[in-house]
Amino acid sequence: MKRLFIITALVFSLLTVGVFARSYTCKQGDTLSGIAAKYDTTISKLKACNPQLKNSSAIKPGQKVTLPDQGSITDYEKEVARLVNVERSKRGLQTLTLNAQICKVARIKSQDMINKRYFSHTSPTYGSPFKMMESFGIRFSSAGENIAYGQRTPAEVMQGWMNSPGHRANILSATYTNIGVGLAKSGTGVKYWTQMFTKPLK
Repeated sequence: MKRLFIITALVFSLLTVGVFARSYTCKQGDTLSGIAAKYDTTISKLKACNPQLKNSSAIKPGQKVTLPDQGSITDYEKEVARLVNVERSKRGLQTLTLNAQICKVARIKSQDMINKRYFSHTSPTYGSPFKMMESFGIRFSSAGENIAYGQRTPAEVMQGWMNSPGHRANILSATYTNIGVGLAKSGTGVKYWTQMFTKPLK
């Protein structure tokens, strides 16, 4: 099942976000390439986080593998932002700047939807997207959010959003200058996607 949802609107301020290291406990038959694919990262990034893994084929069941910092923008998140800018460039619109802080908030929103089992712009944890951005110190004069789940790749989720007038309006809005993209994956492998758009306060 694939779902899309959209919101457009406005304002406010304050705080910062802490990101905790994640780890994965290896199971029988696991490989680094398989773990990398599962967590939308690369083998080289996994090796950089796990210098003890001199032989990538020697991982054992029960062994803990440190996953790349969630604070880092993932390749899938970067690709969604790139595809947004491709669509904007086709229409002569200013490209959006991918903002790491907004990406963190968008990623937390995607994970929150998984943790609290909801699909909505209004989080039982953080409230509206605007209140959520404010609580994490994102200052803006206008902002918007697109959410989706079930799409497997950046191209697939972008196609869904571009085929929806409301989502497309956010992606192609001349108002916004910054974007954050957040991807999280449920325990069953379903991907949840969040785009957050802002125009910073001057």
